Amino acid sequence: MLKKPNYLYAPTNLEVPMNINFGEYFLDTLLEHGDRTAFIDAITHETISYGEIAQNGMNLAVSLARMGVKSGDSVAICTENRLDFWPTLLGAMLSGASVSPINPMYTRDEIKHTLGICKPKIIFCSPAAHKAHETSIKSFNLIRIAVYQEKIPNTYFFKDLISNKVRREDFLPVEVVGQTATLMILYSSGTTGLPKGVQITHYNGVVCCSIQKAPEGLDPMTVLSVAPWFHTMGLWGTVGNLCNGFTVVYMGRFDERRYLETIQRYKPGYCAVVPPILVLLAKSQLLQEYDVSSVRMMYTGAASVDLETVREVKRRFPNLMEVFQGYGMTESTLAVARDTVDGGVKPGSVGTMPAGFVVKVVDLETHEALGPNKPGEICVKSPTVMKGYIGKNRTEAFDNEGFYRTGDIGYYDEDGFFFIVDRLKELIKYKGYQVPPAQIEAELLKHPAVRDAAVVGRPDKAAGEVPVAFVVRQPGSEVSAEEIQEYVASKVSNPKRLRGGVRFVDEIPKNPSGKILRRILRDRLKAEKSKL
Repeated sequence: MLKKPNYLYAPTNLEVPMNINFGEYFLDTLLEHGDRTAFIDAITHETISYGEIAQNGMNLAVSLARMGVKSGDSVAICTENRLDFWPTLLGAMLSGASVSPINPMYTRDEIKHTLGICKPKIIFCSPAAHKAHETSIKSFNLIRIAVYQEKIPNTYFFKDLISNKVRREDFLPVEVVGQTATLMILYSSGTTGLPKGVQITHYNGVVCCSIQKAPEGLDPMTVLSVAPWFHTMGLWGTVGNLCNGFTVVYMGRFDERRYLETIQRYKPGYCAVVPPILVLLAKSQLLQEYDVSSVRMMYTGAASVDLETVREVKRRFPNLMEVFQGYGMTESTLAVARDTVDGGVKPGSVGTMPAGFVVKVVDLETHEALGPNKPGEICVKSPTVMKGYIGKNRTEAFDNEGFYRTGDIGYYDEDGFFFIVDRLKELIKYKGYQVPPAQIEAELLKHPAVRDAAVVGRPDKAAGEVPVAFVVRQPGSEVSAEEIQEYVASKVSNPKRLRGGVRFVDEIPKNPSGKILRRILRDRLKAEKSKL
């Protein structure tokens, strides 16, 4: 009945629709903005309006229902950022299915693993993703394939699936129990290796949009983003932008000159960036050639940003009011803490909790809740926290009070601002991507010349962290570091490559139970740096 000491409680003034059906909530929000441009492709300059997304989403939902997709089923989307992504996302939601965006850059094994988790009835692919993964997808005999842009034999053509015209007054989204029904299956890599399936509910999604509402009086603006939509930051950040009526100019990948040209052409007031882009903009030799005066706000997350970089970016963008930071994860449907326009900013912090959150910071040994300015593991309870991992027991991720254990070490100050100190988890964060060392280690151990191996992250100002491998050669082997790097590059997706290099050692330090003592390896890397 009484609030617990040293627990941090946020206000609970959240607006949530009565039926808690995110598909219907999102559809009606899109229709409110009608003919307003929702997206602009920065490369092709193609556009799609809010109304077109809504219309094609309803059309697709009807087609999916005719194909037998129903509540409780899953629909996957494997594509690079493209305009058709959003009607597909909406249509799957409206059909009552859970939707699972999948990284098209995954390797064959990663694709098979994720498809084994979400078990979709149908997967939507870009032509490039279809070409890369057709064999892997077809190994799952029950999955049907739909392809954007190209008509390919034995697949559905996306344009045919949205060709019927459905009126909103005649359309009824499939009913769901929003508090428990899975809206999305996203992927978060744990320290044990391959991605885990994160179940996000309709309720999680509606609350996520509620806490991203723009302050009153802030007019809809143009946003520039390069974040991939299969990643929680790009996906839920963009959903939040749409719920505020913003126009999103997007790029499939970052190119410095193209990025600055896009700012000059479309004059965004707000740029969503990952920390490596901030570092590049702070050092850019091209920036002075372009008019970037439209940019008033930047928002970043996924990794920490040093104050010197923030100051330099502010200096070089003449009208930039603030670089807002945030801290979150896939399991919390984006943010746990964030800076806001109306909430103030503290240098070095990642902001304050959104409404509806309860957070405790616990001692790593005793698990007792700590007070202000005392670092410990951050544990979160909120209406945005996932309902659990697919196929995993909740006790693996939640404590006995129902708090999600983030595995991150941080603290809050007397004003409720959070500061991230370190990560208890072993994940390496490369340019905002979560890289699990165990997956790379598993590939290394398959190499005939490798006897033992361990992978840790080495700090890198541009990328956040880069993976470094410590390798024990098999007796008599003379395998080189370059050979090891090339081998790993052929087995894993791009962010997981050994950009930090390979160190050959006599043994891998481990505790009595066999767990790798990564701290010792990180200390060796620090010692190397101190000698430079």
